[in-house]
Amino acid sequence: MSVAATVTDETEDWNTRHRAEGPLNRADRNFAELLQELRVVFTGVQILFGFLLTMSLSERFKELDAMQHALFVATLAGAAASSTLIVAPVAAHRILFQRNRKRELVRAGHRLAMAGLGTLALTLAAGLMLVLDIAVGRLAGIVGTAALLGATVVLWVLVPLYLRRDARAAPALADPEA
Repeated sequence: MSVAATVTDETEDWNTRHRAEGPLNRADRNFAELLQELRVVFTGVQILFGFLLTMSLSERFKELDAMQHALFVATLAGAAASSTLIVAPVAAHRILFQRNRKRELVRAGHRLAMAGLGTLALTLAAGLMLVLDIAVGRLAGIVGTAALLGATVVLWVLVPLYLRRDARAAPALADPEA
């Protein structure tokens, strides 16, 4: 048996004992939690995407140099890709509705959400670079963007990985059957 299967089995057992929650109930709860997280993220992505669409219609847009224009296109494409990836679990749910595929949907939705967050991180960085380049200059844009990317890696990846370590985990709950 693989390590992943063992962890999944232990997690299923824990949920059954402590939450009186079977695998399908857990999948339902996990999908509901995923959708709630995506709602929060998607609102920001929609606002960013809408702003970018209107920006291309402004008079100042014609003044962008080649790099700024490329940054704008990258940011717009990133916002579109982020939107697509973040909405994908909802579309998949509609297609798989009442097909007894909730557990697979949760796994795929998780992967799509992670890809959407990664794309969003790059989109935010490109957008910041564009605005800082226009507002205060290219060097400040590079420094600010590097700082944002560093903070994103720390807050979105390293801190959660640190908290996930067994040594940082809360003590196990007592077994309700004992």
